[in-house]
Amino acid sequence: MSDYVDPAGASLLQVLIERVRAEPFNAVATGIFALAIIHTFLAPKLAAKGHALQEARNARARARGEQPVPSLRAEALHLIGEIEVVFGVWSLVLLVAITAYAGWPTAERYFNETVNYTEPIFVVVIMALAATRPIVSLAEVALGRVASLGRGSVTAWWLSILIIGPVLGSFITEPAAMTICALLLARQFYGLPALQPTKRFKYATLGLLFVSISIGGTLTSFAAPPVLIVARTWAWDSAFMLETFGWRAVLAIAISTLAYLIVFRKELSALDAAARAQTQETLEEQSVGVMELPVPAWITGVNLAFMAWTIFTSHYPVLFVGGFLFFLGFAQATAQFQGSVDLKAPFMVGFFLAGLVIHGGLQGWWIEPVLARLSEAPLFFGGLTLTAFNDNALVTYLATLVPGLSDSLKVAVVGGAVVGGGLTVIANAPNPAGQALLGRYFGTGISPLGLLAAALMPTAIAAVIFLI
Repeated sequence: MSDYVDPAGASLLQVLIERVRAEPFNAVATGIFALAIIHTFLAPKLAAKGHALQEARNARARARGEQPVPSLRAEALHLIGEIEVVFGVWSLVLLVAITAYAGWPTAERYFNETVNYTEPIFVVVIMALAATRPIVSLAEVALGRVASLGRGSVTAWWLSILIIGPVLGSFITEPAAMTICALLLARQFYGLPALQPTKRFKYATLGLLFVSISIGGTLTSFAAPPVLIVARTWAWDSAFMLETFGWRAVLAIAISTLAYLIVFRKELSALDAAARAQTQETLEEQSVGVMELPVPAWITGVNLAFMAWTIFTSHYPVLFVGGFLFFLGFAQATAQFQGSVDLKAPFMVGFFLAGLVIHGGLQGWWIEPVLARLSEAPLFFGGLTLTAFNDNALVTYLATLVPGLSDSLKVAVVGGAVVGGGLTVIANAPNPAGQALLGRYFGTGISPLGLLAAALMPTAIAAVIFLI
């Protein structure tokens, strides 16, 4: 950023034009990034088209008395219809573009040396650990005790997961909290066929979860990626975070959840009635991933220790990846209590985030001057809006590069970034984890517009509370 020489007194448009003149590839990189974002909105339609093509091919094969075979075109549509692969696919386009423009050494240096993949790797490891049977069992028991205050009803589970679960993100990191909340929602809400919540309620729950996770990590200075980025640079400790953001986050989570409780009270009552109509044995058979053997406390303790090590060494991939390799050996030795360690979803999420980091690293040329020209309230809403199209950690990182930001402006940009973290899948690093774990309950996939609509009310509530 320091290499740019912006004209004195120039407007924002003039500054951006001059920066493109200074480095024409800025326009190319942002154009590719814009196409990738458009692709995320089209992904569900592409997946549905692939499914329809395969079904038509299967029908023709059965009509001829032949065995159906996969369609290459349908499989290709399925691949590019997976939101988790979107930014990875467009990263290949970006790689070709950089190579054609500046040569292979420049492309290799950017992808291999400039881009920092620590966060995507960390999310893969912490997500895999948080999804293990001992950790999910522990979380289920803890939240189950809270839900027992409401006699373990669907409403009580829904409330406890969506109010308490996101706050855990301030202590076990947001990706871990997202993983646990998503798995418990699958077990207690989405994954019970006898309950059959409506599509509108499913989206409302997802949007509420994403917004709550994004703000729920602000009680401490080490658990939320957008906070972690600025905490050291601006000397923000956990006491400052709790006083400035934390209590507002808890209040916003509680009010937003209660607001959706009021909006969907009739449907929740119907779900409670449907649950009571089922015998306990039937509900257990229908639930997702029923656990048969109790997990010994010492195994749960070891899993927690591996999670603690991963969080403690989160800045050092060599250490936390090494710890994860030791964990895989431990999981193999205690497989009857661990269950299978799911790596597919974490790796897909990591691939998504790595692609987002690759593209995001080339967007600072326009985000930085935008942030530098905004006052407190516009900066809050500017950060909120930018977050919808960029990872909020990228927005807060670029804010640290803006010289002369006052304390109030620093608070405004971080507040806007975390409040807007539930509007889209790409707005907050844990969101792809929730998408990967819950996407199967939304037919052909989660609609970006459906998620946006569902997240608007809790985002508005959080914005008001954070601004007051």
